Amino acid sequence: MKPVKVGVIGIGNMGWHHARVLSLLRDAELVGVADLDVARGRLASSQFNCRWYDDYNSLIKEVEAVCIAVPTLLHHPVGMACLKAGVHVLIEKPIAASQQEAAELISAANSASRLLQVGHIERFNPAFRELLNVVTNEEVMVLESRRHSPHADRANDVSVVLDLMIHDIDLILELAQAPVVGFAAAGGRSTEGPIDYVTATLSFENGVAASLTASKMSHRKVRSLSAHCRGSLIEADFLHRNLRIHRRAQESYSANRGELLYRHDGFIEEVSITPTEPLYAELEHFLQCVRGLETPAVDGLQASRALQLADLIEKAVEQPQQSLQQLPQPL
Repeated sequence: MKPVKVGVIGIGNMGWHHARVLSLLRDAELVGVADLDVARGRLASSQFNCRWYDDYNSLIKEVEAVCIAVPTLLHHPVGMACLKAGVHVLIEKPIAASQQEAAELISAANSASRLLQVGHIERFNPAFRELLNVVTNEEVMVLESRRHSPHADRANDVSVVLDLMIHDIDLILELAQAPVVGFAAAGGRSTEGPIDYVTATLSFENGVAASLTASKMSHRKVRSLSAHCRGSLIEADFLHRNLRIHRRAQESYSANRGELLYRHDGFIEEVSITPTEPLYAELEHFLQCVRGLETPAVDGLQASRALQLADLIEKAVEQPQQSLQQLPQPL
């Protein structure tokens, strides 16, 4: 099959990596990158052997699909232009800056019969993929996520909820496999600007509970998700891409007089994980979806649900007196 002609719109930190990986994939032909930054555009053009466009409208005339990695506030106008031009779209998370914008993008994709996939990249982290496989045979009781980062210069146009926590919102919705019926959230900001630390708790219709913490005030980077199950504890480290399963054993052996000689309370399994770069797996999946061979791991509706929950968490932090403990209807 011929390579899919692809472009990248926005070559900041994430867009640069999209261009890097696409330039290496044999299933893709990286036609060009679009960005207003002349120096960065020319550097990307040279680095990845493609054209640079200072106007993305010119790029989308030459491609079948695009990866959109512009600031969140631009997701809607850029995404709409691409879909109306008949181009398949992979747009970075969050899908948009508001529910209304998300709904319009979904509608535009349906009208154009084009793909709208959202880049929740942790779905493709090999540690999460193994976690998902393991919990299918477990009874999940509690999910617990932590996503901490030191202060960074990137993504300062949105809160820590939309920048970091939304990853884990998406993952937990996928793991819980039930509607959210209640939540609570608290947090704030260390300086002027968007919220930069939040803790949220969710309750699901099937009895699963979840706790999520996201912070840009940390002194070290943390990316972890634990599933507390009836007979085990499963810990995924997305940063180091490993998975551990703690299981109960409770074996014991005693002497004739009842003296305990040996006791084994539990054991730990180290799960072998294939060291695949998540972005590589995500973009390969996107190309397969463009060809109609697979369906998106995160489509517009799934991403919109994660955004809706993120919006509720933000509002609860900003207006604690109006924080809802129970949703009027399951989400």
